[in-house]
Amino acid sequence: FKYFLNMAPEEQVIDPSSLTKFRKLRLKDINLLDLLINKTVEIAIEKEVIKSNSIIVDATHTKARYNQKTPKEVLMDRSKKLRKTIYQIDENMKSKFPSKTTTDVLEDEIKYCQDLIDVIKKEEVLVQYPKVKEQLNLLEETVADDVEQLQISEDKDAKVGHKSADSAFFGYKTHLAMSEERIITAATITTGEKNDGKQLEALIEKSIEAGMEVETVIGDAAYSEKGNIEYANKNEIKLVAKLNPSVTQGFRPKEDEFEFNKDAGMYVCKAGHMAIRKAKQGKKGEGRNQVTTYYFDIEKCKHCPFKEGCYKEGAKSKTYSVSIKSNEHTEQAKFQESEYFKEKSKERYKIEAKNSELKHRHGYNVAKSSGLLGMELQGAMSIFTVNLKRILKLMNQ
Repeated sequence: FKYFLNMAPEEQVIDPSSLTKFRKLRLKDINLLDLLINKTVEIAIEKEVIKSNSIIVDATHTKARYNQKTPKEVLMDRSKKLRKTIYQIDENMKSKFPSKTTTDVLEDEIKYCQDLIDVIKKEEVLVQYPKVKEQLNLLEETVADDVEQLQISEDKDAKVGHKSADSAFFGYKTHLAMSEERIITAATITTGEKNDGKQLEALIEKSIEAGMEVETVIGDAAYSEKGNIEYANKNEIKLVAKLNPSVTQGFRPKEDEFEFNKDAGMYVCKAGHMAIRKAKQGKKGEGRNQVTTYYFDIEKCKHCPFKEGCYKEGAKSKTYSVSIKSNEHTEQAKFQESEYFKEKSKERYKIEAKNSELKHRHGYNVAKSSGLLGMELQGAMSIFTVNLKRILKLMNQ
């Protein structure tokens, strides 16, 4: 290799980390995801394999490469690093340190860490070492942090999302738009807690930019919120997405702070906490609207970093109420009963199969690196691959 590069045998070669540096630093300003998808759509249109003017939309989740640590695990990890740093300087400190905890109780771990800090601070010579000082300060800050802030991961961008009322994942979401010929026309990649319906406009616009003519959009109930229906009507696009009274109730307070999770059938606050139960209030036909009240876990609210203006100190419950207005979407409800809507709804299964292909054949169920940029690069390569495979198959047919 050196010979062909006109290098002398004793010359140094590039550092192995250069490829990682290139990927992280040089590619960050290139929107590789849209670039590669647009190229495949351009090829598909050129080869006349895309004939439909409908797109199917959905989101699929990808677990983070690194798991989220519990507050106790964070404390254990940081106290361990501090002890190891000290043993490199003075192994005799082992006899002075307090006994490690044997329980799973967080409070016991906090007490152990505090006792460890107190012992180390008495050793004035040790504390002067920069590497000891750094680890000691980090542990002190961790002990002082709220439980909410203690939940961390090696992947700083990954967030908790909900697949259903009982199951959650820690990672990212890929929001996809796909033609009826099963060629992905657009994608956006977000952190795991983001709402599916909010990505619809971006997916439609990206698909049009890629060269698609979009007349119909097919999706599940997550995409039938009021803003999406208004956007579709304004742009003369048929939205084939079933109405959900909890999503499409019209005006509601603090829309930017509480988002509906269609899989769980619950609202999620901006801290990513899901309501634990819901109840309908008010009677039908009394001249006033019924409301659905969602109840949140008060213990989480007490330690939440966003509690100011949301949770009142000393309150025994935290609720969020939504009016159910059945007359808000009469046109969409009428369209929902049409034969066209019912026929087009049958196409939605195709995107579920595409999600499965990405996950099981191309390793898209787990992130290959950490960070949103790494996830976007993985998404770009995976989608580019499945699109080329599909184009070749359609051409052969």
